[in-house]
Amino acid sequence: MFKRILIANRGEIAVRIIRTCRDLGIISVAVFSEADRDSMHAQIADEAVCIGPAALGESYLNAGRILAAALAVGADAVHPGYGFLSENAHFAECAAACGLTFIGPPPEAIRLLGDKARAIQTARAAGVPVVPGSEGVVPDAERAAAVAREIGYPLLIKAVSGGGGRGIRLVEEPSALAAAYTAACAEAQAGFGDGSVYIERFLRRPRHIEFQVLGDQYERIVHLFERECSIQRRHQKLIEESPSPLLTADLRAEMGAAAVRLAQAAGYSGAGTVEFLVDENRAFYFIEMNPRIQVEHPVTECVTGLDLVAEQIRIAAGQPLGLSQADLRQRGHAIECRVNAEDPARGFLPVPGPIRTLNLPGGPGVRVDAAIYQDYVVPPYYDSLLAKLIVHGHDRDQALARARRAMAEFHVEGVPTTTDFQLQILREPDFVAGDFSIDYLETHTFPPVGP
Repeated sequence: MFKRILIANRGEIAVRIIRTCRDLGIISVAVFSEADRDSMHAQIADEAVCIGPAALGESYLNAGRILAAALAVGADAVHPGYGFLSENAHFAECAAACGLTFIGPPPEAIRLLGDKARAIQTARAAGVPVVPGSEGVVPDAERAAAVAREIGYPLLIKAVSGGGGRGIRLVEEPSALAAAYTAACAEAQAGFGDGSVYIERFLRRPRHIEFQVLGDQYERIVHLFERECSIQRRHQKLIEESPSPLLTADLRAEMGAAAVRLAQAAGYSGAGTVEFLVDENRAFYFIEMNPRIQVEHPVTECVTGLDLVAEQIRIAAGQPLGLSQADLRQRGHAIECRVNAEDPARGFLPVPGPIRTLNLPGGPGVRVDAAIYQDYVVPPYYDSLLAKLIVHGHDRDQALARARRAMAEFHVEGVPTTTDFQLQILREPDFVAGDFSIDYLETHTFPPVGP
């Protein structure tokens, strides 16, 4: 087992990893920017190293400074968390070249899965259903028009190297195709340094359901069941839950087996998530695989009883998975709500600033993953996520009741948050009934709530 792990991240995920390191008796080393000097992750880690100014390129995205810090403190592994360098195959290779273990999948798997066109080709070869679309990258508008004639409208143009909902254009009719193609390529180039795009059919009112997988270095891979992720705003997930209200036992087994086949075909090890869309007829289609821990991983931890970060660390250390698919069960129901420093009354504008008053909820079945405290100043440079509220109950009704109770207790003064907005969703009849799709927030109106 590792003796000292450097955590190449910040915020709640860094705090989360530090806590598991402590449980495992591993020394944790935090890195922080000058803007994060007073951050919780820098304070609670066993050791902490400043890696530069607030700008991402000079701190959390600066692979050289992070690896230099790891070597300086004598770390033997690096955990990237999610975001930042977590899906950077070159960073994983550089870590290995420095004699450090990258706590994540092999670089080859990261490269394969980071290229969505290649990932879809891999899924097809593994017998995993994919959304009808182009065979790989669409090189120009002329080829885009040809693909569109084959698969029909509406369709989506999507960045090959995309993420977070960027580099995506919906095209309803042929006259809009050329302009949408140009815009998607430009956005992909600006956002990811890669203007390549592919095309797939647009599914009306699908559900977004993902499967957590774990694989060791000895070709054993299991799935840890699904997470329902259909409540989204601008392709960003807001509420996640497990089990999904939609899936039958047979469909769950079929989708889980497909997720495992894809991970096997990609030569995967570590924790990862295979994402699907499920249409109104319950047909499912692979869309992408995220080769890292997910923001919503606590949902899976609640229903399986596993510590996914601990499993990541053990796998990276060369230990075999200590469980088989037959060992795994979903127990009860879990829901996660993301709490952001955003103002719903002003179009969810991120609002940094000092937290003057803070009350975190508690009680039976309630967990809060956070990196905030009273008088903490939310910096303007990074993601607006403050905390994740996770609840667990015997069934969905109890989990919903606990989520509403806990969200009503979640109190922040000083910066506006999304707590009241989330509480409205948790009370809305269609959501309570489990009758929703990824267009939920486009088809439901909620009155704006100020800070």
